[in-house]
Amino acid sequence: MALPDRDILQAVEAARKSSEVVREVKRASARFTLLSKGKKELVKAGYKALTPVQIKKLKAGGSTAEDFAQIAVGKGFDPARVLRCHFVGPVILEASDGSVEVDGISHPAGLYDSTIASSVIGRNALVKRVGLLSRTVVGEKGVLFDVGVVSAGKSNAFANGQEILIAVETGGREVHPYAEMTVADAWVISRSRGDGKLLAAYRSALEGYLKAVTAPCSVIGSKAEILHTPTAEGVFLGAGSRIRAAASVRDLTMLSTPEEVTEIRDGAIVKSSILQWGSEVASGAIVDSSLLTEHSHVERHGKVTHSILGPNTGVAEGEVTSALLGPFVGFHHQSLLIAALWPEGKGNVGYGANVGSNHTAKAPDQEIWPGEGTFFGLGVNIKYPSDLTQSPYTIIASGVSMLPQRVEFPFSLINTPAALHPGVSPAYNEIMPGWVLSDNIYMVKRNEGKYKKRNKAKRSSFDFEVFRPEIVDMMVSARERLKKAQGQEIYTSKQVKGLGKNYLSEASRKNGIEAYTTTIRTYALSGLKRELEALQGKNGAASLLQKSGGSPRWQHERKLLNEEFPDGDLKAMLTELAQIQKRIAEEVQSSKEKDDKRGASVISDYAEAHPPASQDSFVKETRKVTEQIVSEIDALIKKLDGQLTHA
Repeated sequence: MALPDRDILQAVEAARKSSEVVREVKRASARFTLLSKGKKELVKAGYKALTPVQIKKLKAGGSTAEDFAQIAVGKGFDPARVLRCHFVGPVILEASDGSVEVDGISHPAGLYDSTIASSVIGRNALVKRVGLLSRTVVGEKGVLFDVGVVSAGKSNAFANGQEILIAVETGGREVHPYAEMTVADAWVISRSRGDGKLLAAYRSALEGYLKAVTAPCSVIGSKAEILHTPTAEGVFLGAGSRIRAAASVRDLTMLSTPEEVTEIRDGAIVKSSILQWGSEVASGAIVDSSLLTEHSHVERHGKVTHSILGPNTGVAEGEVTSALLGPFVGFHHQSLLIAALWPEGKGNVGYGANVGSNHTAKAPDQEIWPGEGTFFGLGVNIKYPSDLTQSPYTIIASGVSMLPQRVEFPFSLINTPAALHPGVSPAYNEIMPGWVLSDNIYMVKRNEGKYKKRNKAKRSSFDFEVFRPEIVDMMVSARERLKKAQGQEIYTSKQVKGLGKNYLSEASRKNGIEAYTTTIRTYALSGLKRELEALQGKNGAASLLQKSGGSPRWQHERKLLNEEFPDGDLKAMLTELAQIQKRIAEEVQSSKEKDDKRGASVISDYAEAHPPASQDSFVKETRKVTEQIVSEIDALIKKLDGQLTHA
């Protein structure tokens, strides 16, 4: 499936020129190198040596130094803002005359009860109760409070350029990230293993970026915070980022803004990783050798290793290893996902799911490609290799064990077999093509709106529309394959290509054709409504289906209209669209009512605790939108009645 068009080489070059990391590393490195410069260079930069009076006041405040002569200070430096500190090697101290708020309590900026070695402390920063601050540049109003060790790492590219083993644990689709990398970038690299020219060009572009972001020190940005944390080694903290009560952080980039704060907290461990704007690692989670893109999160002891999480994706309690997850993947229970290439995302991993049978007793070198919107139900067991990319929005029902396979039927339900059939392996499951469209349209329509409302990402673009051309084409192909197979009660991939290792009943074949047809027609007819509205009553309706040109979307829709409605009766088409829209609204409510009926039959006071489907917010919204669409269709038919009648 297609992802947003993006030239990765241009993206890396653009990042090198405008990256927050590049800019701040350059600035911090220039300040840090002043530590090794002579007095003349320090004076030129606005610093001067401590005066005897200042040294006396520092000593009176309980501070000591290996050599006070190696301390340089900025204009307005106040020794009273330095108490009980020990200095080792060259140090630069900016002036402090303000205050800093920590957990709602105001503290006077300055240095207190800390050991500082070969570091630069920015204006109005707060360094308090730090066991050792070494080879670090702290930005203006940066805060280090109750911290063990903050120091430079062994390799200060801050996890940029490291190897992330995507999709294949043993290597083969590895990605070397840069701080601003997107899911689309990673997808291009992981899927271009045969394009040596592109990979070489990317390596070259990345080398330029890495050179620009490599620093001789750790970098704590303006208003960034590290609180109550034992170790922070080799870190780049963007403006306003926070590390609070983490267990350990090493080799790390945190991109952040005051409006999109990136945070690590509550016992989390983060190593060799990049966290983009608004992302979060919390409550005992572990993130290792990974990239979290904007507004993704890992929490509640979740574990993410050698993986890339797309925007708005969350992992909690479970384990994700060697996976590329696109946006809006929900993973909130104790489950396993290994070696997945899932850039389209928008899916779910249920409790107890084992999407990780990638070991063939030879090597863990197998992989899975889930489709957009795939729903892995409770306790499923997915064996590798597996390809569901041509089956978007398919549900793998609870308890299903899937053999290695490729499935090509969108919006399907794959369930445990209802019965055994002669000639069909007992390991095969039953597939119901288009079941999600006919029996669970509530899920599809609700998710489409839900993702729009929940999106927090500002730098990534998404196509929230489910029924768009590429997915419609998958349904057209699936329908044609279903139509060609006739005359049997049970079908396998021998009769119907794309079934994978599943069987299909005759009843499900007919239902699938009907579900796909209704959805394909809805898509095409909606395009017709849009084009007729664009005419605004002008002539041209009669030739609309024959006239070439228009947008690629309309060309696609027009082709389907001519195939689905060869008589070309535009008025009848609009009437059918109105009928379909009404039926969809009814089915949305009906889908929800099934839950009400089942719940009431099991839980005695279910109705008292659960609002009925008719009062469900999404059901009500769907009814309202449907009424509006039907009203627009009625008005359009009346307005164009003369033209349409003679079309």
